[in-house]
Amino acid sequence: MSIECLVLVQGQGRRWGKAAWWQPLVENASCLTVACTWATTITATTQTSLVRSLSRGASDFTTAISCIVITHLCRLVLCSHLDHIGALPYFTEVCGYHGPIYMTYPTKALAPFMLEDYRKVTMDRRGEEEQYSYEDILRCMKKVIPLDLKQTIHVDKDLVIRAYYAGHVLKPLPNSKVLGAAMIYAKVGDAAMVYTGDYNMTPDRHLGAAQIDHLKLDLLITESTYAKTIRDSRHAREREFLKAVHKCVSGGGKVLIPTFALGRAQELCMLLDDYWERMDLKVPIYFSAGLTIQANMYYKMLIGWTSQKIKDSHAVHNPFDFKHVCHFERSFINNPGPCVLFATPGMISGGFSLEAFKKWAPSEKNLITLPGYCVAGTVGHKLMSGKPARINLDKDTHIDVRCQIHQLAFSPHTDSKGIMDLIEFLSPKHVILVHGEKPQMAFLKERIESELGMPCYYPGNNESVSIPTTKNLKMSATERFITSCAAEQGKLRVHKGNLVCGASMPEVIGSAEDVDVAEGILLMDKRKAPKILCDDELVEVLGMERHLVQFEPMVSRIEASVQSELQRAKAADLGSEGNE
Repeated sequence: MSIECLVLVQGQGRRWGKAAWWQPLVENASCLTVACTWATTITATTQTSLVRSLSRGASDFTTAISCIVITHLCRLVLCSHLDHIGALPYFTEVCGYHGPIYMTYPTKALAPFMLEDYRKVTMDRRGEEEQYSYEDILRCMKKVIPLDLKQTIHVDKDLVIRAYYAGHVLKPLPNSKVLGAAMIYAKVGDAAMVYTGDYNMTPDRHLGAAQIDHLKLDLLITESTYAKTIRDSRHAREREFLKAVHKCVSGGGKVLIPTFALGRAQELCMLLDDYWERMDLKVPIYFSAGLTIQANMYYKMLIGWTSQKIKDSHAVHNPFDFKHVCHFERSFINNPGPCVLFATPGMISGGFSLEAFKKWAPSEKNLITLPGYCVAGTVGHKLMSGKPARINLDKDTHIDVRCQIHQLAFSPHTDSKGIMDLIEFLSPKHVILVHGEKPQMAFLKERIESELGMPCYYPGNNESVSIPTTKNLKMSATERFITSCAAEQGKLRVHKGNLVCGASMPEVIGSAEDVDVAEGILLMDKRKAPKILCDDELVEVLGMERHLVQFEPMVSRIEASVQSELQRAKAADLGSEGNE
C-alpha cells in the first residue's frame, strides 16, 4: 500500500506564490485535492493535462476527486494570482467539478471578496481575459461546506479529514497565515497524512501558534518558504519596526508599508495603534481603500478565531477598532506632512502600493518598509535585493529611488526552526517539502534526513512521489492464548529473578531487551474476524484428532544399531562354541 503525491501546474512544488494543485492518492481509493490555486493562464493544453493527471481514467473531475479542501486565503497580486484558492470558481463552474468542497468558516466568509477583487484585477490588466464571472463566484461558494477546527469529516467510506489550527493569519489554527488558516489531516484506511498549508509556530499579537495533535503519520507535506531562515524574537522585530517608523515621521517623512489585506495588515495596525496611543502621536495612519476595510469587519466578527489574549480582552475593547487608523483617499497622496500608509499589494507589483511608491520613492525623507517575502520580478524584491538608484517598470516608466528602504521579517510563515520543530513533534515516516525555492528546499531536506532520520522529498511540477505505507491488521486473541502467554512470561520472570539479587533485579526484569515474543496460530476466516489461537485450540476448531510425531536423534539410532549388531555377533559366537 502506498500514498502517491502528484504536483500539478505551478507552485506548491519548488516555487512560491504560484498556483498549485496537490493530489494525494491512497491505494487508488480516494483522491484529495488540498489546494486549488491559479496559474498565469490556463490554456486548452494545460486543461487537458490537468484532466489527464487528475482524472486517473475517470470521465470527469467529480468522479476522480473525493473532495477539495481549501487550507486558507492568501492574496497575491502577481501576474494575477490568488494563492491557494484562485482557481476554485474556474474548477467548479468551468471545468465542471461538483463534489464536496471544504474550508473553515472564516475562509468561506472572506473568499467571495478576495475572489471578486482578484477577478477585477485580472480584468484591469491588459491582455488577460475573464476566467470566470462574479456569478460563477457566488454559485461556487454555495457549494462550499464549512469546516470547524478538530471536526472529523467522513467524506466517504474510505476518506476521513480533520482541520487543525495553523496560526497563519486568523486563528483557530495556530499554524495559520490568514484568518481561518488550517492544517489538514487526511486518513484512508491505515494510511494517514497531514498537509500543513501555510503555518506559523510562533504566536503574534492577533493569532496563536499552530496547534495539532500528536498523530501517527505516514506522510507530512509541509511548506518551506523560509527553509534556511531563523528569525529574531517577535519583540525585537517589533521594536526595530517602531523605531524606524517613528524616526521617519518625526523628520516629516511619509512611511509606505506595502502589505496584503489579510493578516499582516491587521498585525501591524494593532502594533502601530497601540504605539501611537502610548506615545500620544498625532501623525495620521491610513489604510488604502477597499479590501482591508471589509477584512477588518470580519476580523471583528470572528474574534473566536484569534489569539486567546484578544478573546479575553475583546469584551472591554475590540482590538480591531483602531483608534488612530483611518481610511485613505487617493487625493491624500500629494498632501504635505508626515503619515503612515498601508497599501496593497504587499510586493508592490501593482495596485495602490505601486502608485504611492512612484510618488514617494524620490524623496530622501520617506521610508518604504517591506515586512515580508517578495517574489522575484516584483518591485519589492528589487528593493530587498539591494537599494537600487532607479527601478525600470517598463521601457517608458522609470522611478528614481532616493527613499529609505527598511526590510523586516514580519512574515506569517514559520521559519526553519519552526519547520524542524513541527516535523520532530509529528515524527512522520516521510516528509515532502512544498511552497519554497529549490536551493533552500535542498538544504532543508539534508537537515531533515541527517538530524531526524526521515526520508524527505521536494518534487517539482508534474512530478509524483510514491510513499510506502504499512497495513495494520486488527485481530482478537482467545482467552486461553492470553492466559498461556501470561503464564509463560511469569515463569520466565521468576527464573530471571533467581539469577540476580538486590537493586539490580528490577532493572534486569524491566529492561527493553527482555521483551518476550508470544507464539500462536493466526486463524483467517472470510466469515469472521482474524483470531490468534493456541496450537491445541486449532485442533478443536478444525474438529480433528491431535497427532504427535516424535523424532529421535540420529546418534541414538546409530548407537542402537551398533548395539544390535554387537549382540547378534555375540550370540553367533556363543552358538559356535556350543557346537564344538
